[in-house]
Amino acid sequence: MPLRPAEIIQHPAFENVIYDLQPTNKGFAAVAIGRGGPFNISYEVHGSGPKHLVWITGLGGFKWYWQRQLKDFGHAQPEKYSCLIFDNRGMGESDKPVMRYSTSELAKDTLEVCSHLGWTNKRDLHVIGISMGGMVAQELAFHEPDRIASLTLLSSAAEIINTRGYIEHLRNRINILVPKSIDTQINDVKSHVSDAWLSAPDVDKGFTTNFPTNGDRFAAQELKKRRDAKGFTRTGFLCQLIAAAYHRKSPEQLRQLGERVGRARIQAMHGTIDNLITFPHLEILLRGLGGEEGGVTKYVFEGRGHYLPLEEREEFQRLMEVMIEKVEALPVEEPDFLPIEKIEVENL
Repeated sequence: MPLRPAEIIQHPAFENVIYDLQPTNKGFAAVAIGRGGPFNISYEVHGSGPKHLVWITGLGGFKWYWQRQLKDFGHAQPEKYSCLIFDNRGMGESDKPVMRYSTSELAKDTLEVCSHLGWTNKRDLHVIGISMGGMVAQELAFHEPDRIASLTLLSSAAEIINTRGYIEHLRNRINILVPKSIDTQINDVKSHVSDAWLSAPDVDKGFTTNFPTNGDRFAAQELKKRRDAKGFTRTGFLCQLIAAAYHRKSPEQLRQLGERVGRARIQAMHGTIDNLITFPHLEILLRGLGGEEGGVTKYVFEGRGHYLPLEEREEFQRLMEVMIEKVEALPVEEPDFLPIEKIEVENL
């Protein structure tokens, strides 16, 4: 039986659910000057290598959501990678202005944090975005394609469409705003992850005490976030929700994005049982970008849900390293796309 929230909080592993990873650099970057700001964005850099990885969280996410990837890239290989994590405006330690948010504005925030760090060269940024973070990554790449070394879109969409039927779609939208008990909140979030992963033993390394299952550790992370009354606010969540709900990249915009970034530099990943941003969104996104026939790389994870960096941590790391190595071999200036048969990538 999964542990209840009250049991998780009392479990000895609860105190260590957020890794104690010391950043190479941390601080606040003032963004949106002339765009309603300035607002302070809280960021950390882990590692000091020449390959700059920009990790963009999804709706309601805190920067430490990427802690496993920080460990795998920024701490296990610090001489190779520099990993940027940050709280999008509205969440965590960043400012939470009450105003209309958009994925385009969040993308500009991200670029300004990168510029604050001096990450401004051509093909300098390996951008990874999950869910709403993938939408922000699309906007970033659309407006500054020359700065993109690679673009990884995880469990994301060009726009949110109804793939379930009108009544269910409407009910799900309304339920986001309905107050719920903490038990129900945690169960709702866990419903977006595959049962196979949730029920597997917690094998997170480096701790003297582990939870019984992955699901318990996942729930513990959510509880940590929701107990942070200053970092996780209803207003901040709603502002980000509006940004995600109104995100749209048209087929023509996606085509331009693919051409200007270079389709060989783009990969999209999705789980087949993702019930938050459903699988048909991947096909629409992929088709707009130019498809596999145009050079975009697609990875489909059978039986996996929305949180692929958790559910497929080792494989995700391998695929990221494959992409980074591949694009490092590409010229900074290249044709619109490189046919996929000329690129040695091992698909799933």
